[in-house]
Amino acid sequence: MVPSGLGASGNYEIVVFGVLMMLLLHRASSGLAPVLARWAIRPHRRHIALEAPALARRSQPAAGAPLLEVRNAAKRFGGLVAVHELSFEIRAGEILGLIGPNGAGKSTMFNLITGVLPADGGEIVFQGERIDGLVPSAIARRGIARTFQHVNLVGTMSVLENVALGAHLRGRRGTLRAMLRAERAEEAQLLAEAARQVERVGLTAQLHDAAGSLPLGQQRLVEIARALSADPTLLLLDEPAAGLRYAEKQALAALLRRLRGEAMSILLVEHDMEFVMGLVDRLVVMDFGEKLAEGLPAAVQANPAVMEAYLGGVE
Repeated sequence: MVPSGLGASGNYEIVVFGVLMMLLLHRASSGLAPVLARWAIRPHRRHIALEAPALARRSQPAAGAPLLEVRNAAKRFGGLVAVHELSFEIRAGEILGLIGPNGAGKSTMFNLITGVLPADGGEIVFQGERIDGLVPSAIARRGIARTFQHVNLVGTMSVLENVALGAHLRGRRGTLRAMLRAERAEEAQLLAEAARQVERVGLTAQLHDAAGSLPLGQQRLVEIARALSADPTLLLLDEPAAGLRYAEKQALAALLRRLRGEAMSILLVEHDMEFVMGLVDRLVVMDFGEKLAEGLPAAVQANPAVMEAYLGGVE
């Protein structure tokens, strides 16, 4: 007994038990089962992530070909008009910036493109096919992937596991085979694809770290890697530089330029004008749900209406 060992009387067992419980709650707030599962699974996943064959890749359109066309898109929330008769297009192999003040309708437009919200009017055409009216999974299968304005990761899962979630639509085995654990070969391929995308964004050293333990800049890179695991033709990024330090923004810009060089098309929503102006090929400016201006960054930056509504005379 603890008291006899210390030569005193008292409820030392309760004190020691309390300290142990505090340590347990600090190190394993979700319980011991997830910790034990990670220890058991991690060596296996490290192995398969290195050796499994690559998944098939979708063919990319020729540079400059029309990719996404938004035609008079509209969205209303009761009496609030969030998007009104908005039209623009993005061509294959370019980075298009979608900018505007808070509440301009940019994230709503992202949700219309990805099927999260139904459009109240207009058309959205991707590679010659109308996608407005399709469910999000069907749109994702056609080659559109996105990140979110606020980081949306499973913090207790590893970087590898979070990124692998983005590749699940590329699997073919189904729920029953997964329940029977008969999809090991496909699981290995999906994890291998996730490991390749983690390497693509420069986070190989953090492959098996808990995603929630990473700094914000690296968490945003994990989200991009997760989107890339879906093998998209068009990547939608919703404020990827928000909250990042200068060096992290420079690294993010370098990654996006590298992706463009690999024939990736990117639609970017961002408030940091210095970041945007040095990165995008063209800009579309929204204000109160409508298109205020469109064109090359220098021309948009010099537009008096844009300067008044959003840029505030940024040079």
